[in-house]
Order: sequence, then C-alpha cells, then structure tokens
Amino acid sequence: MANVIDWFMIPSNDFDRAVGFYSNILGIEMPRMTSPTGMELAFFKEPTSEGVGGAVSADPNRNPGSDGTLVYLDAEGVIDDILGKVEGAGGQIAVPKMNIGEFGNIAMIMDTEGNSVGLHSNS
Repeated sequence: MANVIDWFMIPSNDFDRAVGFYSNILGIEMPRMTSPTGMELAFFKEPTSEGVGGAVSADPNRNPGSDGTLVYLDAEGVIDDILGKVEGAGGQIAVPKMNIGEFGNIAMIMDTEGNSVGLHSNS
C-alpha cells in the first residue's frame, strides 16, 4: 500500500462556487466530468495521474459540513500563499498556520460550502 488515502471527495451545495474556490486558492484548473450516475465532479488533478486523487462533488446524498471527515491538502511550499487567497475567494481561515514540530505546518480553512479542510506543508 503506497498511500493510506487513495481517493477523497469534498461535497458541495453550490458546485460551481466550490470549484471556483479551490481553483482560486490552489491556483489550478480542475477538470470536470459527469459520472455514470449523473454526479458532477471536478478533479484536483487528472484522474489518470499517479498518487492520491480527489474531487469536489455535487452529490445529492452528501452534505457539506465542518464536523465530518477531515482532509488535508498538500500545501508544500505554498501554505502562506494559499492562506492569503482564502478569504478573497469566499472562505475563512479557521486555524491560522501553526508549526507542529518535526511534522511541519498545518492550517485549517472553511471552504465556501462549510467544509473544514486542512492544509499541510512539511516546511
């Protein structure tokens, strides 16, 4: 097993707003597709690329929230840049960047949908 996490989805109520938020703060294009079941997805990276993958989803069976599963996004070398974009993109900084010793730095944000999302950087 190369990674403990293989795939994650972040639910949204307003799919376009959520995709815009993550595209903005991470500075990425998010490829979109509709699944065979009709669910809209926007990928953090190409679904065929190696490593852990994930997407923002418009899944009527999942609701955004701050008290569910917590995902940490890779913010290696850019955690301050990302935090600088969060509020302008419609989110909130829930926990500012803090050093966690030998494990680097983390921060917590609240996205436009009400999800708590962590950021992690080894440096």
